Amino acid sequence: MEPSNTSRNSEFLLQGFLVEAKLQPLIFGVFLSMYLITVLGNLLIVLATISDPHLHTPMYFFLSNLSLVDVCYTSTTVPKVLANIQTQSRAITYGGCFAQMFFVILFAGLDNFLLTVMAYDRFVAICHPLHYMVIMHPRLCGLLVLGSWVLSALHSSLQILLAMQLTYRANMEIPHFFCELYQVVRGACSDTFWNVVVMYLAAALLGVGPLAGILYSYSKIVTSIRGIASAQGKYKAFSTCASHLSVVSLFYSTILGVYLSAAATHNSQSSSAASVMYAVVTPMLNPFIYSLRNKDIKRALNSVFAVAVGKRSMTLALKDCP
Repeated sequence: MEPSNTSRNSEFLLQGFLVEAKLQPLIFGVFLSMYLITVLGNLLIVLATISDPHLHTPMYFFLSNLSLVDVCYTSTTVPKVLANIQTQSRAITYGGCFAQMFFVILFAGLDNFLLTVMAYDRFVAICHPLHYMVIMHPRLCGLLVLGSWVLSALHSSLQILLAMQLTYRANMEIPHFFCELYQVVRGACSDTFWNVVVMYLAAALLGVGPLAGILYSYSKIVTSIRGIASAQGKYKAFSTCASHLSVVSLFYSTILGVYLSAAATHNSQSSSAASVMYAVVTPMLNPFIYSLRNKDIKRALNSVFAVAVGKRSMTLALKDCP
């Protein structure tokens, strides 16, 4: 059913976090801090991987793409939250809501696919080390990233096109701090049967499928590590996977926690609070996980800071010259 002109020209209302007015500045400060840390941390990872020739490998190529996607993912939701708190407005336009939903689904899907690709990269590196550079050649790496973008874009487009066929009330309230697909579809006035079917099918195919691929890769990795004779060799092999495994665990545990809590409590505020974990907190923590557990990233970041400090010192010295 085609949406009415009223729904197309009206605004939706984001319920956000129902807290006292005196706590709004605190929420603004927390979200702003997390957003700035997320953007700075992930962009530093991207800068480090680009600037250091030692990091021009498939693993860090995928990591830089993951960091860039995390910046885009957070930028899709948090700036609108900050703007609404600052202006004391809950409104979001019809077009703005659907655009936000498109990019949220797109970047969440990219996170999912890139983590799967990174698991495959670690599988090849540990289980087939002698053929690693032959298998993971630049063309394949580029195709894997491109395929992730294409699949995510097709999935996001399908969900949004189906959602746009529904009819919505003018000034419909969305019980979330951003336009979340399920909450928007649930508030529609028309029949949502096929929307729900497609959502669950997509969750099964695009959620369970990549997760199964990650688990299979790590089952083979564990088997290969167990076959290594020396303890030092086992530690070195495991250390190359530790950061990725930590990020995968954080990503899937937070998403699973959100949907399990939503199903158990049916409380929109609990769901919104839990969604902060995977929409804001997880992208913020990823750079810390990789930088703290990875010596190559630490070295590259130290080089970036050293160059920046050196340039600043030289600039100040030139200014002081008569």
